[in-house]
Amino acid sequence: MRITHATRSVSLCAIAFALSTTTAFADEAPDQSRIIVTASALAQEAAARVERTPGGVDVVAADDFENKLAVSLRDALTFSPGVYTQPRFGQEVRISIRGSGLSRGFHMRGLTLLQDGIPINLADDNGDFQEFDPQVFQHLEVYRGGNALRLGGSTLGGAINAVTPTGRSAPGVELRIDGGSFDTIRTKAAYGYADDRGDAFAAITSDRSDGDRDHGKRKSYRFNGNVGVKISETIETRFYASAQTIRQKLSGSLSEKSVLSDPTKGNFVGNQARDIDSIRLQNRTTIQLGGGQLAFGLFLNAKDLYHPIFQVIDQKSEDRGAFASLDLAGDLGGLPVELTLGTQARFGKVTARQFINLSGKRGAPTANVQQRAQTINSYGEVRVAPTPGLWLIAGGLYTHGERRIDNRFAPQRSGDASFDAFSPKIGLLYKPDEALQFYANYNRSVELPGYSELSQTPAGGAPGFTPVGAQKAWTAEIGTRGRIGIASWDVSLYRADIKGEMLQYSVIAGVIPAATFNADKTRHQGVEAGLELAFTPWASLRQVYQYSDFRFRNDAIYGDNRLPVVPRHFYRAELKLGTDRLSISPSVEWLPQGAWVDYVNSKRVGNYALLNLGAQAQLRDGVTLFLDARNLTQKRAVGDISALVRYTPDNAATAVDEGSVAFYPLERRAIYGGVRARF
Repeated sequence: MRITHATRSVSLCAIAFALSTTTAFADEAPDQSRIIVTASALAQEAAARVERTPGGVDVVAADDFENKLAVSLRDALTFSPGVYTQPRFGQEVRISIRGSGLSRGFHMRGLTLLQDGIPINLADDNGDFQEFDPQVFQHLEVYRGGNALRLGGSTLGGAINAVTPTGRSAPGVELRIDGGSFDTIRTKAAYGYADDRGDAFAAITSDRSDGDRDHGKRKSYRFNGNVGVKISETIETRFYASAQTIRQKLSGSLSEKSVLSDPTKGNFVGNQARDIDSIRLQNRTTIQLGGGQLAFGLFLNAKDLYHPIFQVIDQKSEDRGAFASLDLAGDLGGLPVELTLGTQARFGKVTARQFINLSGKRGAPTANVQQRAQTINSYGEVRVAPTPGLWLIAGGLYTHGERRIDNRFAPQRSGDASFDAFSPKIGLLYKPDEALQFYANYNRSVELPGYSELSQTPAGGAPGFTPVGAQKAWTAEIGTRGRIGIASWDVSLYRADIKGEMLQYSVIAGVIPAATFNADKTRHQGVEAGLELAFTPWASLRQVYQYSDFRFRNDAIYGDNRLPVVPRHFYRAELKLGTDRLSISPSVEWLPQGAWVDYVNSKRVGNYALLNLGAQAQLRDGVTLFLDARNLTQKRAVGDISALVRYTPDNAATAVDEGSVAFYPLERRAIYGGVRARF
């Protein structure tokens, strides 16, 4: 079976105009020949990119989570506005922005993850965030929705770019050890070196824990390193390498009753696990131009996944690709103009085999599928300031994707699909002064189906090609960020009208025989807000709040029902009392009303409030002790949900059964501590 999808929208005149004027302003910008920068300079560059973006973007520095047991992106992005992160077990969390990957009860979809600007997702744009280790990040850049265009992101949720240190930004030695509850222990050893010719950085980290639930043990070892070579005063090339070995037993989901009565329970059936061995190699070369920077490079990602669940999933994947980007700034006809152009090409293949699960070991083979994908995103954006303080932005991203499923067990269920789509973006950014911004944008996003969506397993059959189309959305966003007096804020309001949202539930028999398919029309709208109040030099309060209104629109079965999983309101706050020498930081996480469990809207989970406490003390310059205490009141509640729906034989939707196993408990009470030293 072959399917071709092609969509077009809005002309490319903005990009063509930008291209035609490049040489006119390329030489007008000030000299930018310094190419090796410090950590503070890198943070300033990231902040400058935020200030030039007409939408929801923020930078999370390592300082925000270095006094925590940062195991996953949930720990690192706790106070990033608009990022919804909820626990499942171990390093497994739900991560969603603007309702991305809403129906996914496993792994991740709808977000592009990058490390040092290089995608770590597979070529089909699905990914495993377990390969991210917050211990080695210098900062994270979060581009929500269409604001990820400048990173080549085309999905509803946007992109998250994790930046690792260099020998220039993190010189010397860093040692760290932390641990505590559930026999948890984590270690880190890092070293950075720099001279006039270049620099080098390397970090080795380890993690082990019994987990807060039965059958939840985990252990991992990771290496991250890079070497930068200064070829000339304006040219630098940098080589990156990272390797991971991750072993995670899967505690699995529970019934709601078990979550509330015995959240320590785990699922031992099938000895379920997710074991990952991966290596990533990449090169990035930057050339400083008179008015900007040219960057280009190559990358290779290879991964083995051994994943006993209902069957043993045994996959070997290889992804390779290339990227290039050009940033220029200057004057054109007396007006400040900035231009960004780029392309990102990914090519991947997966050998996906399945076996009967014999207590976590391979039994008889049940599937053998060869999967291939390519995703090429080419983008451009031009920014013009017709008057001081006002920037007009126009651009777009062109996506080309190909997917091929070769079913060795059932050749008749092989197939392929190709996709071509253009996603335009317009926006404006108004800066009445240096401390205040207002912005608005309107953009299109296109999210292509991945291997999991295109290779599905019917009842009693072998995995095979399933015709799932692309998910497309138009999103409008307005917002503001700035600082006045003691207050600094970042607030965005958005509405995304989606067609073909990839959801997972049973549909009317005979229409599309798939667990994942394209819904008709849905709408995601909400508020992403962050507010920090600096009362005194020794007292500050930071807060984030999300309002999420996700629903069907005139659906044939569900009408205007709300979509499950993500609650309407979610709030976090942390009060820091003290200085960098000594401080305590109580924090709360409040869910005032639980999320819907099902598409029928027959059941919600309960609300909850968590109380946590952090503390740190600097013993001497470069040596710090910290405490991270969680869920101090031992609250029992549902943390995450896999969406449910039940059907009668005549396809009538019914309420959720009380015994449904689709719930993940909040993390139990835990106390962690550690020490970190830099010298």
